[in-house]
Amino acid sequence: MSGPYAIHRTRVEWIDTDAAGIYHNTTVVRFAEAAEAELMRAYDIPGYFPVAPRVRYEVEFEASIRFGEEVETRVELVRLGRSSMTFGFEVWRGADGDGPRRRAARGSYVTVHVPDKETGGSAPWPAAWRTALSRTGTAAGLAGPAARTAH
Repeated sequence: MSGPYAIHRTRVEWIDTDAAGIYHNTTVVRFAEAAEAELMRAYDIPGYFPVAPRVRYEVEFEASIRFGEEVETRVELVRLGRSSMTFGFEVWRGADGDGPRRRAARGSYVTVHVPDKETGGSAPWPAAWRTALSRTGTAAGLAGPAARTAH
């Protein structure tokens, strides 16, 4: 992965799990969208979420994550189209006493720019957003890895 990306770190909370304390598959979507929100904040993309519905989601689950475990989610913009964006993501379980750091899930999803809720049709992304997301690293006004964990 080499496009703009962001990392979100958190812990699995009880509400994220089933009765056995293993994270529920829908939690991955929340983790990915939290990292996506970090990315949009870092690149100063205001008003993105209300006009960017998800039209496709694909996830491969590789390992379980349990209540209380640390989780790191990386989301990267892998394709910026005229009216759509494709993101790739990975969810990693942190190293703990029971084992090493391990990828728990990976996947991709597509968002589409739908600024007019009445018609529901797609439209090109705003030019300012495209310009901001076309830059990476410090060129986008970021101060490196410590800056909001977005690059």
